[in-house]
Amino acid sequence: MEATGSVGKAPGGPRVLVVGGGIAGLGAAQRLCGHSAFPHLRVLEATARAGGRIRSERSFGGVVEVGAHWIHGPSRGNPVFQLAAEYGLLGEKELSEENQLVETGGHVGLPSVSYASSGARVSLQLVAEMATLFYGLIDQTREFLYAAETPVPSVGEYLKKEIGQHVTGWTEDEETRKLKLAVLNSFFNLECCVSGTHSMDLVALAPFGEYTVLPGLDCTFSKGYQGLTNCMMASLPEDTVVFEKPVKTIHWNGSFQEAAFPGETFPVSVECEDGDRFPVHHVIVTVPLGFLKERLDTFFDPPLPAEKAEAIRKIGFGTNNKIFLEFEEPFWEPDCQLIQLVWDDSSPLEDAAPALQDAWFRKLIGFVVLPAFASVHVLCGFIAGLESEFMETLSDEEVLLCLTQVLRRMTGNPQLPAPKSVLRSCWHSAPYTRGSYSYVAVGSTGGDLDLLAQPLPADGAGAQLQILFAGEATHRTFYSTTHGALLSGWREADRLLSLWAPQVQQPRPRL
Repeated sequence: MEATGSVGKAPGGPRVLVVGGGIAGLGAAQRLCGHSAFPHLRVLEATARAGGRIRSERSFGGVVEVGAHWIHGPSRGNPVFQLAAEYGLLGEKELSEENQLVETGGHVGLPSVSYASSGARVSLQLVAEMATLFYGLIDQTREFLYAAETPVPSVGEYLKKEIGQHVTGWTEDEETRKLKLAVLNSFFNLECCVSGTHSMDLVALAPFGEYTVLPGLDCTFSKGYQGLTNCMMASLPEDTVVFEKPVKTIHWNGSFQEAAFPGETFPVSVECEDGDRFPVHHVIVTVPLGFLKERLDTFFDPPLPAEKAEAIRKIGFGTNNKIFLEFEEPFWEPDCQLIQLVWDDSSPLEDAAPALQDAWFRKLIGFVVLPAFASVHVLCGFIAGLESEFMETLSDEEVLLCLTQVLRRMTGNPQLPAPKSVLRSCWHSAPYTRGSYSYVAVGSTGGDLDLLAQPLPADGAGAQLQILFAGEATHRTFYSTTHGALLSGWREADRLLSLWAPQVQQPRPRL
């Protein structure tokens, strides 16, 4: 079919549809709604709520983050931080100049206490020594960005090769050496959570340094991250977002007609699962990469060009879940912020792969202590990879029982009271998400993220910018973050603005 619907053929302005009501979709919609050139805009959201992977829930007498937890790098260069500040959602400490200048290197702070599976505490001096080694090596991995070749394909293999060389120089007794390796294994599990992957062996070494860490001490929203997307929603004209409207197929490069628009043809027709169709000039697709991977063969008609489909297959997309445990009384010290769990017999240099049902909990990195709500005490555990996905198949009771046993063993207190209740995220089994966030996998490069971000049709002939792509997996240097997602939504909105309203001075992102 000959493509139609270019700039001169949209009486009353172009019809634009945004698929997905996460921060990328809302960011694009908010930017376009601010211009008179776009009077016909709709956002279709598959679920009953906006926010996507930003999801705050009232639980345990307060607000907990089931999805995005921190603003990573809250400083002037971070649009999420700037927007949150404009909406008055951050406190004095978070907004302080001092907070914005902290350079973390993207590394998580040291634990307040480290428990070993033997029931003994691990010396924090030993933990700090291993953290210095591990994060020093992580920093080294970023130096291969412009290297002609890399010694090994993955971040994990590089770390293990270097650690193997360090081990030969350790002079302590066998028991201490084993404990050091066990602590390092816990840092590997933590890095899997940070990268949203099952194993660091899956994360490509060459492009690893392309991910950009912004300055600023990671901060949270006291009243919930979703407050940000709620404010964005509230700024849109009423009824812009249509909920519980999952899209089945995006038909593009066509010449579609609709009785409601006599004499007009559209290059795109968006077909929903309930049979409704929306004829549009442009569609901005902001769905998670995990969803795209699963629906690749049916979501686009005609199918995506081979190289774009290949990029979707190659880019990594893993699972990082949270398990919240509520306690009657805290068993941790009042100033405790992070509890690390160390399995004595584990080592990053050994590829032990016990059955998931017997050992899924060993991938749990430990717990972040949440600020107490009144008299409620909550720990938030993090777990990534296949073990995390297996955890989703268990009942709340099974998870609660298992983690009670783990904590009793780790603290050496068989009488430790069981948690009162449990709440957890299940991002892998969420049908319109299918995981947590993207990473550059072995076999892919940052170029694949750019390729995913390219609009269709690729040659720009005929109808321009029929399908645009946004979302964290389309941002080459900020993938996996909310600020990457927001910037990608702005980027695609700006593409349409430059097509339809080139004379309008566009507000530029601050980066």
